Amino acid sequence: MAVQLAPPRRRTTGRPSPRGGRLARFDLRATPYLLVSPYYLLFAVFGIFPLGYTLWVSLHDWELAGDKTWHGLGNYAELITDEAFWNAVGNTLGMFVVATLPQLVLALMLANALNKRLRGRLVLRLGILLPLVTSVVAVAVIFSQLFARDYGLVNWALGLAGADSVTWQNEKWSSWIAIATMIDWRWTGYNAIILLAAMQTIPRDLYEAAAIDGASSRRQFWQITVPMLRPTMIFVVFVSTIGGLTLFAEPVMFEGNPMMTGGTTGQYQTVAMFVVKVAFRDFDLGYAAAAAWLLFALILIGTLLNYLWTRRIGGGK
Repeated sequence: MAVQLAPPRRRTTGRPSPRGGRLARFDLRATPYLLVSPYYLLFAVFGIFPLGYTLWVSLHDWELAGDKTWHGLGNYAELITDEAFWNAVGNTLGMFVVATLPQLVLALMLANALNKRLRGRLVLRLGILLPLVTSVVAVAVIFSQLFARDYGLVNWALGLAGADSVTWQNEKWSSWIAIATMIDWRWTGYNAIILLAAMQTIPRDLYEAAAIDGASSRRQFWQITVPMLRPTMIFVVFVSTIGGLTLFAEPVMFEGNPMMTGGTTGQYQTVAMFVVKVAFRDFDLGYAAAAAWLLFALILIGTLLNYLWTRRIGGGK
């Protein structure tokens, strides 16, 4: 009896059709760009366009409700010789130094303390974030009362120590200290939490090996913790630099009126306050736009200098 054999099966190569291959390549190459495109579209509309338009305005004699005439670099030339502008720059840099350096040191100390095994660590970590969620207005009102001349708590404590009362708003150095205290109270916990999160990513094996070799806790901190925190420290310094050089809300609320003068003699007027005053009190948008661009250049220079400093922490080159 003859055996009937089934016809051999056709082997498929598994290759996709040309159309399917084109779709797969399009999905692989174009889809990531489509997914991130909304961010770049929003950044172009709300970031690049305002920058370019502000630069265009800074080249004009642009009044808020008047004529708009080409002025070239005249606004920048006037700013370079404007004593009020350089006074605002000096105030901004002074308050930045007085506020930022203690803030970073305190944040590093707080993060190191919270990284240890303590009872109620979660409550302590939440507690240092409470100033951040507090309204700026409430913070300014409280600190204005603390640093009040006649009935402030700080002057009362100075009186107990035998010192004279300080008129905190009238002098340059005293107003800087009061505003810097307000800034440090509000932002130290935020920086501490960022540093704490970075500390918890450091392998514990490094500390155990150092302890076996006889390294003390202080030496472990400077030889292990600080070098491993260098990328996070750079980020924290960048954010603090941008925030410090664009300081606005705290001195405005400390002043207590919307004139943006920063005191009777401009003793704590910042560059951001100067820009708002020129634009919306003096109605000179071109001059204010030029000041804003010089502030932008100041931020770039300050960030670059801080980067060159922080990249050397822990032996970075």
